[in-house]
Amino acid sequence: MTPRRLFDCIQFQLELYPKVDMFAAKEEGGIWRKYGTAEVQEIVNKFSAGLIHLGVGPNDGSIEGRDKIAVISSNRPEWMFLDLAVQQTGAVLIPIYPTINVLELEFILNDANIKLVFTGDSALYEKVQSIRDKTPTVRAVYTFDDIQSALHWKEILNKVDQEDMLALEKARDAVAYEDLCTILYTSGTTGTPKGVMLTHRNILGNLLSSLEVFEPIGTKDDRALSFLPLNHIFERMVTYIYLYSGVSVYYAESLDRVGDNLREVQPTVFSTVPRLLEKVYDRIIGKGQELTGIKRRLFFWAVDVGSRFEVNKKQGWWYDTQLSIANKLVFSKWRDGLGGKVKAIVTGAAACQVRLLRIFTAARIVIMEGYGLTETSPVISVNRYQEKNRRFGTVGTVINGVEVKLEEDGEICARGENIMMGYYKRPDLTAECIDKDGWFHTGDIGVWVEDRFLKITDRKKEIFKTSGGKYVAPQPIENKMKESDFIEQMIVVGAEEKFAAALIVPAFNKLKEWAKMNNVSGSSIPELLRDPRTIELYKGIVEEYNQLFNHVEQVKKFELLDKEWTIDGGELTPTLKLKRKVIMEKNRDAVMRIYTN
Repeated sequence: MTPRRLFDCIQFQLELYPKVDMFAAKEEGGIWRKYGTAEVQEIVNKFSAGLIHLGVGPNDGSIEGRDKIAVISSNRPEWMFLDLAVQQTGAVLIPIYPTINVLELEFILNDANIKLVFTGDSALYEKVQSIRDKTPTVRAVYTFDDIQSALHWKEILNKVDQEDMLALEKARDAVAYEDLCTILYTSGTTGTPKGVMLTHRNILGNLLSSLEVFEPIGTKDDRALSFLPLNHIFERMVTYIYLYSGVSVYYAESLDRVGDNLREVQPTVFSTVPRLLEKVYDRIIGKGQELTGIKRRLFFWAVDVGSRFEVNKKQGWWYDTQLSIANKLVFSKWRDGLGGKVKAIVTGAAACQVRLLRIFTAARIVIMEGYGLTETSPVISVNRYQEKNRRFGTVGTVINGVEVKLEEDGEICARGENIMMGYYKRPDLTAECIDKDGWFHTGDIGVWVEDRFLKITDRKKEIFKTSGGKYVAPQPIENKMKESDFIEQMIVVGAEEKFAAALIVPAFNKLKEWAKMNNVSGSSIPELLRDPRTIELYKGIVEEYNQLFNHVEQVKKFELLDKEWTIDGGELTPTLKLKRKVIMEKNRDAVMRIYTN
């Protein structure tokens, strides 16, 4: 069959490779509950019919007319059941990040005129209930967990009769390729959330174009572990790639349990963001530092060998021999820590440090770094599994079905059936980023490498000008300096100032180790950061990396901060990007000290 709607994945999988574990998640007792393809089809159809029984549907078929259903939950099979069920009714699913603050939640529920809300657990249920009196269009709130006094999602399935099932067939057949499928509110790094409208055509077209990229790593015998938020188009679209490829999807219990779940599930593929990959690497290095004697020397010898790895470059028989030994004695344990069967890790949402790409690839763990935006459904380009089609420091080659051009200032523009319908209720914002010829202006600056690999150099809006009229691109500076074991997070500042400076969040555990070894005492982190020897340590680190940049890009001064930036704190987006405006506002005094002293 030729799929024409996203939800066709169920029938597609049923015909080509029916599975006993289309989805799986841990339930009570710590046992993996597996849902086969046929069972998923039955659940989703009953769910759709139950929603129709409740009056959910496309109504007049217009963007405004279609009923809007919200989901606020962590990843789990029920999330996907709801997604597929809502699609079949012709209504529109609106995912909301579980970490959202109540003000943004209230805005989205009212902006989209949400009819029903589905929540994961009691905390999220209470979060929605706390603003029910301010969200008049919400008729009911359901939960996936069984919570006393709350409506449970399975109650909807129990309402279904034969008439509802007949109505479902009619509703499903009426859903068209061009119909609106979902609205994704991007928290973004500044401003009010914007609702990105994506059709079946947008996502399915992008998905089918991406399948060839996944073919070597996604087959009917493979498993994937899912832990990035399904609320983000990256993980959601990757999930559909799994479903259309016959890959079983296992949901991690939580971010804290990902390591354990990797060893249990033994996936062949999973997706992540660079920040989480950095944390995995830091944990591995931390374990290495705990070793002693010959084991420690062997570990860091292997790290050194891996750090010199290059794709598509012969380095001689001696290097190959060393790498083979490093893989057998050291890197094999890294692979075991990821379950032992990982073919590749797909990463996106932000730039991945090249040093991590080198060492993981040397360890026979392929990192497929890609690029895209919510507005592009999302894939624009990706580094392929085959080595000849990968280049470190780039986001790969453009996939089929997408056109890319660079403007005179380097801005990346994309065109194709993957480009969104527009921003919900905001034709003004849509007109700002999609021109009359259909080119979507991404706001990212890039260059071509070898005429076919796309390299992102910065965000157009993040590049700033000093008072001397010189332009500074902060991301390359931040990414390079974060390679230091002593720097956890960093933001470069200096718009309209005489020089570039930085706010630095130290890697506190590493700093404490250093302090202990160097007899630097401090009863608290703030006290340790004020110690002149700590400041001298960071001056040395910054000065070392400054040599890699021209004079105007060099960080002349910095402030050390005593708290890490988090999603809950509002400084990071759910995909762990810096919210620069928020960070600058919260640390206004620190920035002022830099430029007034």
